[in-house]
Amino acid sequence: MKLHPFPILLGLLGLLAILVIGIGYNTATAPLPDGFPQPTPDGKIEVKSYPAYRSGTYGYSGPLRQAAEVAFEPLYRHISSNNIGMTAPVETRYPMLTLQEGLRGHLDEVGQAEVSFLYRNPNIQPQQVAQGIKVEDHPPIHVVSIGLRGAYTYTGFLQSLELLRNWLAHHPNYQVVGSPRRFFYDSPFVPDALKRSEVQIPIRVATEP
Repeated sequence: MKLHPFPILLGLLGLLAILVIGIGYNTATAPLPDGFPQPTPDGKIEVKSYPAYRSGTYGYSGPLRQAAEVAFEPLYRHISSNNIGMTAPVETRYPMLTLQEGLRGHLDEVGQAEVSFLYRNPNIQPQQVAQGIKVEDHPPIHVVSIGLRGAYTYTGFLQSLELLRNWLAHHPNYQVVGSPRRFFYDSPFVPDALKRSEVQIPIRVATEP
């Protein structure tokens, strides 16, 4: 069968356009909050420190895999109505049950999560706060983090937690001190293959006996 070059050319041009759009977005993405470290590279595990920060936060209850998606619209309305600039990442904090042996790993897990749009600096004060949104101040924090590249799936979150749990098992000098969270860095318009995120667990250095 003879292949016509014109459709093939169009397909190659379309693929190139998708890559250019995705790469272009990543090089001109929303700014990080002041003092935040750069995203952890794909597949790397590292210990990171974050400064104090302020956020607009939406409390979510339901299937955990849908938390970030459901919260996005009310949080976007919050920053838009207050003329607050968009930053990256968007933060989702998941309940401790996702770390517990025997209670994690299920795509139909139901629980309470908190999804936050982070302000550029802690001095930003919104003039109006809609019902369902709260303004939070977060203290400095240390975390162990793993970088991901790919679609924002709940499966990816759970798999990353397992890798972090294994890392912690081999580094007993660190203790878990909070619930896990995920950072989402890129817009829904970025192709899945180019999306960046991190899964993190808050930690501290264990007290010597």
